[in-house]
Amino acid sequence: MIRKIFLTFCFLPFAFFAGCGGDSDTETKTEIKGRIGMTCMDLTNPFFKLIANIMEEEAAKYGYELTALSGELDPAKQNSQLSDFAAQGYDAIFLNPVDSKSAGQGVKNAHAAGIPVFTFDVQVNDEEAKDMVVSHIGSDNFQGGVLAGESMMEALGNKGKVAVVSLPEVTSCILRVDGFKEALKKANSPIEIVTELSGKGSRDGGYAVMTDILQAHPDITGIFAINDPSALGAHAAVTKAGKGDEITVVAFDASPAGKQAVFEKKLYDTPQQFPRKMAIGTVKAFSDYLAGKEVEKKILIPCSHYKYADSVDDESRINEQW
Repeated sequence: MIRKIFLTFCFLPFAFFAGCGGDSDTETKTEIKGRIGMTCMDLTNPFFKLIANIMEEEAAKYGYELTALSGELDPAKQNSQLSDFAAQGYDAIFLNPVDSKSAGQGVKNAHAAGIPVFTFDVQVNDEEAKDMVVSHIGSDNFQGGVLAGESMMEALGNKGKVAVVSLPEVTSCILRVDGFKEALKKANSPIEIVTELSGKGSRDGGYAVMTDILQAHPDITGIFAINDPSALGAHAAVTKAGKGDEITVVAFDASPAGKQAVFEKKLYDTPQQFPRKMAIGTVKAFSDYLAGKEVEKKILIPCSHYKYADSVDDESRINEQW
């Protein structure tokens, strides 16, 4: 049930003007129409923190309060958060799944309670639950993966052996790898993918898995990692092995750290996502849904290359911004 709460803002008296006297207090009342619950993989990640902040600002424009929670990379914890949102009668849920399959149960609970669910960045792939999601708003991860594949062929002169550092629990990362492979296939590239292992989406994970890969495949000349943290971890392992000049690393995200790494030529390319567009688009989809407008089931935001030439005079890199 939508609750109506009135917030009162008191303003300081207006300054005196010539010929006028006395004080004037202005009282403004803002109607809060309802509440939105948002849960994401990890709010300590700057990518999701930015999305949460933008969502909160955008939701307020429509009269909604947004509560943002961190799933802390724990599928069970996130499903508990989804159940709480449903039990407390939130008006909508914005979901970024920790695990694309496990999140299905939380979506089903929300749907049973009559609460619309919108996913962002990562899709739900539970066969029953995914049809219950009103709309998904996210990067075109497959297309971004194609960009990564194009860059790998360019950097390696379309030859050599590469390793893929993946994250198979998450649909967006699966799509990035699929797009990367499709780019090589479409070009009939002789580049060989010799191994594909999970870097857990983190620097530590990327470092650990790449250390193992270098021992098993010392002759690789390229690495594609599904995000900047795992790519930077992989690069650290490559550097420690003394192969920094022999192995090209292509990442994904164009996070502040990733942009700087491109500028420092640690990464060759990191196809860019646009989290602000994602956050604004999710709130807009919710607003259109409330207004009875037709909402697209899937809204994909194209990625773009982010190479050294893009980084040189980039104010967002200089200011450490997405």
